[in-house]
Amino acid sequence: MDYLWQGLAQAFALLLSGDPETYSAIWVTLRVSSLSIAATLVMGIPAGFVLGRFNFPGKGLARLVVDTLLSFPTVVIGLVVYMLVSHRGPLGELELLFSLPGIAVGQTILGLPIVVALTASAVENADPRMEETLLTLGASRRQQLLATVSELRYSLLAAAITAYGRIISEVGISMMIGGNIKGSTRTITTAIALETNKGKFGLGLALGLVLLTLVFFINLVLHFLKRSSEA
Repeated sequence: MDYLWQGLAQAFALLLSGDPETYSAIWVTLRVSSLSIAATLVMGIPAGFVLGRFNFPGKGLARLVVDTLLSFPTVVIGLVVYMLVSHRGPLGELELLFSLPGIAVGQTILGLPIVVALTASAVENADPRMEETLLTLGASRRQQLLATVSELRYSLLAAAITAYGRIISEVGISMMIGGNIKGSTRTITTAIALETNKGKFGLGLALGLVLLTLVFFINLVLHFLKRSSEA
């Protein structure tokens, strides 16, 4: 057990001393995860509204695909994206391989079905009387949409936080697409995997503590959002 306590001591020392390698991985993680969740929400929320609100041919199949993608392994997503953005792939000219935008593409694919599924469920479970009341009051389509978004704001925030928690803690996509390049594409999770394999438990634990703190904060916010929606 001595190595565990020594590792924790080294972890706190690295965090308190502002170790460049540690904070570089943290900064890269925050940058790429923020880009990923922004793209996920821009595409996922409208798609979720359409899936939950309207009936169209193939809706059942579309919902089945979205639900299946909820449990899609990150390494499989990484493999597919790698094949697309590699120099021999159809998107090779974009030079996304071993770059933060490339990682963001994979992470967006990971988070997208979460936002779509949760948004669709929120729309389906919305009070139908709200739309009837708005129509009675002569509300326009735009006013109906804004009122619906306002009514579902806690559910949409919960979808965003859930997707962000999944994105920030993944390792397969970041490792395969980013290449774990120090100071460039090395994220918290890939750094933990690398440093642990090298026997550097101090740095691994330091980054693990940061990741645990971030995930705890995300779940804490989600907890309060759920309580607010139930109040």
